[in-house]
Amino acid sequence: MNWIEFKNKMFDLVCFSIHQVYAWRPGFDRNNLVRWTKKGYLIHLRRGWYAFPEYKDKPDFAEYIAVKIYNPSYISLHSALAFYGLIPESVVQITSVTSLKTASFANDFGEYSYKSVKSDLMFGYFRRPIAGDRAVPYATGEKALLDLLYLYPFYNTESELLELRLDPDILRENLDRRTWRSMGKRFLCARLEKRMQLLEKVYEL
Repeated sequence: MNWIEFKNKMFDLVCFSIHQVYAWRPGFDRNNLVRWTKKGYLIHLRRGWYAFPEYKDKPDFAEYIAVKIYNPSYISLHSALAFYGLIPESVVQITSVTSLKTASFANDFGEYSYKSVKSDLMFGYFRRPIAGDRAVPYATGEKALLDLLYLYPFYNTESELLELRLDPDILRENLDRRTWRSMGKRFLCARLEKRMQLLEKVYEL
């Protein structure tokens, strides 16, 4: 198989797994991927996953790849909080929540971190549209904050919560407290509810 034929078939996927290639061409020679990666035609993302470098500098595609290479997952935690303007600094890692085991990957698109939760806590996200009729699952602001308090239990003192440097104006304007509390109860975690109450006190919600 030549490169042009392969690219014409796979390019619109943005990224793909070796299993997708085999589904198309059962006799595909996997060594082609090694050669094309060495030539810079492809980027190796993680074991068995590749992407086309043309997407590397396009907005939102690093996040799109985050969900594709470790699925099910959705963007949450610090990445989602930064997206909503709730924390001031940009985030180096793309942070996600998954029902798979905790994992991390690094490639030319970025650094990816995945925190594990039980499958019944995989809620509170929506599909944010990006270019080409694609979408990226993003936690709502309420769920991103709950995921953070749940997965990082050291946020259990006023000083630690202040270290988050949440924007109080954006928090008060955009956090739906009824949704926030309703979602919080679904975690069935008394310690989380205490951290929620403390955050409400610290940021005067």
